[in-house]
Amino acid sequence: MNYWDSCAILPICVNDDAFSGLAKSIAAEDDGIVTWWGTPVECCSAFARLRRQGIFTYDDEQQSRTRLSIISGVWNEVEPSEAVRALARQLLLRQPLRAADSLQLAAAIVWADGDIEGRGFVSLDKRLRDAAQAEGFTVIPNMIDFLNATNNLTP
Repeated sequence: MNYWDSCAILPICVNDDAFSGLAKSIAAEDDGIVTWWGTPVECCSAFARLRRQGIFTYDDEQQSRTRLSIISGVWNEVEPSEAVRALARQLLLRQPLRAADSLQLAAAIVWADGDIEGRGFVSLDKRLRDAAQAEGFTVIPNMIDFLNATNNLTP
């Protein structure tokens, strides 16, 4: 079971994203997804932004929301807590993260109960990947697969 940040969940919900195949193959091999309580809001924000930018139609957005609803029914969620909030504030002192990313990483550390070694952190965000690795997580996908998927993005 691995911790998944919101940007790793998104490609599972979006069919034509360059990372979709990679994310779906990682999910297929994972025995469970753990994420934080804010993931559904972050994903819906991304879907709405894609629709407003003309990349998604209304139907695309609704299909992605439906996929998200199905996936969220089976994942494990780290709930908000003072431990997550306090750790997120500490992470901001030592990692170059934004607020939501520090909450993501803090939730992953709380999920791991401080025993980070050998725990997977699935992310497609370079800054968050780097911070998770610096904190001791095994970052998924590996760098070669990550770079290959990144190179397949259209400008």
